[in-house]
Amino acid sequence: MNQPTEPQNPDAAQPQDQNAINIELSEEMAEGEYANLAMIAHSSSEFVIDFIRLMPGVAKAKVKSRIILTPEHAKRLQAALAENIERFEQANGSIKAQQETPAYPMGFGGTMGEA
Repeated sequence: MNQPTEPQNPDAAQPQDQNAINIELSEEMAEGEYANLAMIAHSSSEFVIDFIRLMPGVAKAKVKSRIILTPEHAKRLQAALAENIERFEQANGSIKAQQETPAYPMGFGGTMGEA
């Protein structure tokens, strides 16, 4: 005799990873913020990274995000950035960086074009 079977939850059959982290990304956060300058400060217990948007011809720049990290997490971020830059360059070619730091970040602050 055939007995009716209950529908099974497909997730229930798969074991849950004990170390999995559920990360939520809101729509607003997913849009991101553009920054073209970062200022870094540190103390014995933390690194503070301010991501700043500097626009040409504007004397005032705004901090768009401030991230505070422990020294260990700062070191992990450094390693992750290095790894990702290496992958990017393997796929897209070498990133060209200026040898000298200009007086104004990103060449901003010089003479403005006229229209």
